[in-house]
Amino acid sequence: MADPKGFLTHDRELPARRPVDVRIQDWREVYEAFPAQKLNKQAARCMDCGIPFCHNGCPLGNLIPEWNDLVYRHDWREAIERLHATNNFPEFTGRLCPAPCEAACVLGINADPVAIKRVEVEIVDRAFAEGWVRPHPAAVKTGKRVAVVGSGPAGLAAAQQLTRAGHDVVVFERADAPGGLLRYGIPEFKMEKRHIDRRLEQMRAEGTEFRVNVNVGVDITAAELRAQFDAVVLAGGATQWRDLPVAGRSLQGVHQAMEYLPPANKALADSPINARGKHVVVIGGGDTGADCIGTAIRQGAASVTQLEIMPKPPASRAGSQPWPTFPTLFKMESAHEELEEGGGARVYAVSTTEFVGDEAGNVVAIRLVDVEGPETGFRPIPGSERELPADLVTLSMGFVGPEKGLLLEELGVSFDARGNVARDKTYMTDVEGVFSAGDMGRGQSLIVWAIAEGRAAASGVDRFLTGETALPYPILPTARPLV
Repeated sequence: MADPKGFLTHDRELPARRPVDVRIQDWREVYEAFPAQKLNKQAARCMDCGIPFCHNGCPLGNLIPEWNDLVYRHDWREAIERLHATNNFPEFTGRLCPAPCEAACVLGINADPVAIKRVEVEIVDRAFAEGWVRPHPAAVKTGKRVAVVGSGPAGLAAAQQLTRAGHDVVVFERADAPGGLLRYGIPEFKMEKRHIDRRLEQMRAEGTEFRVNVNVGVDITAAELRAQFDAVVLAGGATQWRDLPVAGRSLQGVHQAMEYLPPANKALADSPINARGKHVVVIGGGDTGADCIGTAIRQGAASVTQLEIMPKPPASRAGSQPWPTFPTLFKMESAHEELEEGGGARVYAVSTTEFVGDEAGNVVAIRLVDVEGPETGFRPIPGSERELPADLVTLSMGFVGPEKGLLLEELGVSFDARGNVARDKTYMTDVEGVFSAGDMGRGQSLIVWAIAEGRAAASGVDRFLTGETALPYPILPTARPLV
């Protein structure tokens, strides 16, 4: 363990965010550097809890107390080895994961939990800076070929594991660069794309092949895919978005978040869907909504308002969400901080009833009403109807499952009750040799779940192709160990 009294002598501390008026002028990550001596103190807060519930909180089973202790002892080289033992991409999770591990930290029962995410990201960033992250090509090739459809975190994790197991892996991506939502859904100010590119360099050096601008099911048929590869991993995500079918939905200026964010991530301030000088309304209070807020502010929006149908979450755990469960809490993300300093607002317990347009068919306002809920089914409150100016609206209300396109239709896979691609305990669908991982099989979830599922699916594919596997198999609540 680290310092036995560290949790008594050191308070939780995180790196400061750059001043709002400075950071909204660029697209770089919002956090300032965190000195090594401060990180050492944060690692020292990891207590001798006996049973590390953080392991259970993390779907990857990250060896958190071990690498906290190694950082405290300044053994950074071994720390990255222990971190990589369970997580292919800690530079992604350390920046983007909401940290269920911290919610399960024993210290968090009656104090601030250990700053696990910060220790994680500092370990991997130092490892890259020191040149410790190197390719690990397979010593022996199997001669088997695997296609991975989708290059988000699940697809990348599956591809890296299978390549290291000796298979010839080709990752197909319909966008012009690999990364999935990591590249074009997550704004630069949350994670700079150089972190993706340097990991892709490692994967290419290991032997993973990437084919971009390929829409599988259209540019290459399912039959061709099956003929060319011994196994297929479906990791295309849950990209079918939830819509808002109210009057005026077809007006110009009303866009899904994933119609707005990808071009914004490609062109930044020069995006074709631009918030400059406009009154922006973001419908949806989750992480995607926050991404839209930060993007609109950097594009120069005249005003930004975020709407959420749920009531405002509590600042501390509710009795119905006891430790070590992952609670729903009020969050102040960097984009929310920018919103409030710019005079914008987050409005809770409201429902949009209509989009109002002008004679040219452009949205100019939205009509909304206060609601009671969710226990009452979000019942409208009479007399609370009002209008809000809106020149640009983004719908950030989550996703309802994978796109039901030609690929899934031609493969003939089945779907579960929620509309996700069904699979068994080995992550294989009911079509032999076709596997499903990440949001495509699980439904919309966290990046840490996607990586865990990609690793688990790789284990199933490896056993299917060779009869056995040495790949680690995360024991997830939706699956059981292979036998």
